[in-house]
Amino acid sequence: MSEFILSCCSTADMPLEFFQTRNVQLVCFHFTMDGTEYADDLGQSIPFDEFYQRIADGAEPTTSQVNVQQYIEFFEPFLKEGKDILHIVFSSGLSGSYNSACIARDTLSEQYPDNKIYLVDSLAASSGYGLLVDTAADMRDSGKSAEEIVAWLEENKLNLHHWFFSTDLTSYIRGGRVSPVAGFFGTMLKICPLLNVNNEGKLIPRTKCRGKSKAVEEIVAQMVAHAEGGLDYSGKCFISNSACLADAETVASRVEETFKNLNGKVMINNIGTVIGSHTGPGTVALFFYGDKRGE
Repeated sequence: MSEFILSCCSTADMPLEFFQTRNVQLVCFHFTMDGTEYADDLGQSIPFDEFYQRIADGAEPTTSQVNVQQYIEFFEPFLKEGKDILHIVFSSGLSGSYNSACIARDTLSEQYPDNKIYLVDSLAASSGYGLLVDTAADMRDSGKSAEEIVAWLEENKLNLHHWFFSTDLTSYIRGGRVSPVAGFFGTMLKICPLLNVNNEGKLIPRTKCRGKSKAVEEIVAQMVAHAEGGLDYSGKCFISNSACLADAETVASRVEETFKNLNGKVMINNIGTVIGSHTGPGTVALFFYGDKRGE
């Protein structure tokens, strides 16, 4: 096995067990709710059900990315041990964290010239980002070097698809992704917006679905249209959700019925507290490998 540290940000929205069993190190974003700052620590500081209930009750959390000093404090202990680091970063299209990581790397390279910090801008979010990290962990465990993994990630990261729908527009309105007028009529008409992440790693509205069942149908149709190998897709599929597990399970069931050759069952995770601060409850996100995503 190649000797280097594999790490990512908490916004990969994978369960704690994943990081423990796959030997992936984690650096946490933060959020502030009701005047108190918390680490985005996979539901340990605030359980996910409590977090989303507080939003439903009117709390408006704000988020903060990993800054330069936090990255330095995260990277330096590994460098002191003489280890290289491969850190996969949350999408630069959604956060300035990648720029902070670059500054930290350049600062530390002067002090530790014999060790390398490899940075990959994932252009990914939530458990889609997690799927990319999972792939990197598989490659590491098969003996691939950090350089080989970086090359593969840079070549293939835009093949990772993210599709989201939401049944609750409140947080999207507050965050400016949906206008108040559109949100009012959307709520009245039970419109569920379907969004995806584009080739710049930004979250883009794509279409509007009338009702939850139509949104489920459409999100699975996007996987049929874009998955690598079409209906013969044999890769992994992850789903994340914000306090709407039943909806996530419905999507997972439809995916498993449609794609008979999946690599294992669909993994369902929670949307973490940082991304969930922007989506609020009611969002389901689907992730898989497919064709190159565009604008």
